[in-house]
Amino acid sequence: MKLNLPNKITVSRILLIPIIIFFYLASSFMVVGKLIATILFAIACLTDFLDGYFARKLNQVTTLGKFLDSIADKMLVLTGLVLIVADNTIVAPYGVITAIIIIFRELMISALRQLAATKNVVIAADMWGKIKANFQFFAVMIFMLFAYFMDIALLTPGWIMAFEIVSYSLLFITVLSTVISGIHYCVANKQIFSDKPIEEEKTEKEEEKAEAKAKEEKKEETHEVGVKFTAAPEETKEEEK
Repeated sequence: MKLNLPNKITVSRILLIPIIIFFYLASSFMVVGKLIATILFAIACLTDFLDGYFARKLNQVTTLGKFLDSIADKMLVLTGLVLIVADNTIVAPYGVITAIIIIFRELMISALRQLAATKNVVIAADMWGKIKANFQFFAVMIFMLFAYFMDIALLTPGWIMAFEIVSYSLLFITVLSTVISGIHYCVANKQIFSDKPIEEEKTEKEEEKAEAKAKEEKKEETHEVGVKFTAAPEETKEEEK
């Protein structure tokens, strides 16, 4: 299968993951290992923007591209998260809690998409999903950079405190956006959990809307008749005068 440009960019993001792992773990014998890993992670995050941009600009949005993009994002975030949790860059137990929440959310939405697929429904990424992804990218990147600075003991106590405040604040927002995104997906697609076919539910909703519209029109007609009935005696009085 020949890959188009956006899909090639997405595949490059996946191929960068083992290289990121190597340089991050190579910090034991390579001083700038974590710095290189952080830069590569940032480049990988940038490709997430580029593949979508070129797919829309070149009109090359494909089903394979959507699949690869979703998988690549999850692989990249979870890889970075495992690395910074494993070396205790995120102080225990916050790192483990964060990892559990993010992994649980990703598994839940993946299961939701699989369930939707059985009903021939495609759940596209929404605004909250994109916000969540961006915060995850930035949070992991900041902690990877923080890990490098701690290894080379470059930061003063004041800078360490400032870095921790920024990092953990961003981590909190990331976890919050992850939870909100997961809840929003489930609520927005609650019809997926119904045992009724999607088409049957759509028909019922359309019938309900039609009934509501008919009632509204009937009310307006009744109101117009009432206005005419009220106006008739007044016209009769004027004629008598």
